Amino acid sequence: MIQTASILEGNRLALARLLTQVENNSTEGRAALAELFPHTGKAHLIGVTGAPGTGKSSLVNQLALHYRKQDNKRVAIVAVDPSSPFTGGAVLGDRVRMRDLSGDAGVFIRSMATRGSLGGLAQTTAGMVQVFDAAGFDIVMIETVGAGQSEVDVARLAHTTLVVEAPGMGDDIQAIKAGILEIADILVINKADRPGIENTEKALRSMLELAHPTKHVFKHHGIYMNDAQGLKDNESDASFWIPPIQKTVSIDGQGIAELAEHIARHAERLRVSGCWASRERTRLGSEMEALLQEALMNQFREKISAQKYNRIMSQVFERSLSPWEAVKRLTENNNGRTK
Repeated sequence: MIQTASILEGNRLALARLLTQVENNSTEGRAALAELFPHTGKAHLIGVTGAPGTGKSSLVNQLALHYRKQDNKRVAIVAVDPSSPFTGGAVLGDRVRMRDLSGDAGVFIRSMATRGSLGGLAQTTAGMVQVFDAAGFDIVMIETVGAGQSEVDVARLAHTTLVVEAPGMGDDIQAIKAGILEIADILVINKADRPGIENTEKALRSMLELAHPTKHVFKHHGIYMNDAQGLKDNESDASFWIPPIQKTVSIDGQGIAELAEHIARHAERLRVSGCWASRERTRLGSEMEALLQEALMNQFREKISAQKYNRIMSQVFERSLSPWEAVKRLTENNNGRTK
């Protein structure tokens, strides 16, 4: 049995064991999460997303080093890796790029597999983040798998979302198709020493200009924000935030200190405006809905007989029954066990 007191004290062995239980969605892991939940809500959750090859892992590595050296903050990293097609486990590719952090007791890196989950985040990522939060980590960075356009789920989990781009990655308007402006709190152009940096920065700035100055309305994280007075970052409206663009070269740490400053400013803006609490509510609401869907599905499968389910599914396969009609039949008379 995992002792939650050991987690609160920061015991690394107990922490590693609990993370495994949470990832496996075990009864013990769920019980520990329930006990730890009152101790959560203090960490700053930073999501890092973007297309594969933009240097997300190297960027996370440099940010963690900055927080350790400059601010002495405890940093946890959840690296969501692609699942192995053979074992279902994480590929652990991100660990290779974060060797600079090895041996630091103030850093904990955990790789986890997506296990087929869409959106770049595994279903148990939220549980792992809560464990790190309760264990007293100041910063929790969630690096997504880099699946591209389906990565928007990270915005529901993080307080601050970094969207990483890089020159020479192809179409400059690819970010538009990925819904970049709706999830990005900070735009990062990594590998800024490469040719084509000017074109990439110009394309991103053009997108930002199209988003709000003409119509003065900016949709961000699903919320329409009004910029009727043309407010900038340093002006009076605490609720308005225009995503800044920061150029970095993560290999040698260029731009990392400035990026950390942008992150700190965004966190302060969230707290001053009250948006921090709003995002927490949205994040917890999304987590509850996901758990509720899973619980209701499990209850449904317990109530309906396998025979009836397979019979209706066969009719759908044969195209004699539509999926919508099949769902209607499956949910009829579900007060008791159907046959």
